[in-house]
Amino acid sequence: MAETIPPDIKKDLEKAASLHQRASSDYEKCVEFNKLMSDVLGRLEDAHCYKTADKVMSILIDCNPKQGAQCEKAARIGDKMKKFEQDKGSK
Repeated sequence: MAETIPPDIKKDLEKAASLHQRASSDYEKCVEFNKLMSDVLGRLEDAHCYKTADKVMSILIDCNPKQGAQCEKAARIGDKMKKFEQDKGSK
């Protein structure tokens, strides 16, 4: 059975995807992305959307904002966000 992600969480996931496109070279946007995804993770778990929560967790594992440094894993996280959006769109 497919997960039913609540609309407010879907909206925040879309916001996070858009935010990440600008985050790789902007520390403040990177921190905002990280916080949003952390919040979404907890809400997904509360909604019992464990498969999607696992995907968000895999993104957060690679997301480690560092002030004054270019994100070393921006491309990897970007690829995961794109795949995540494609998977979400097919449901």
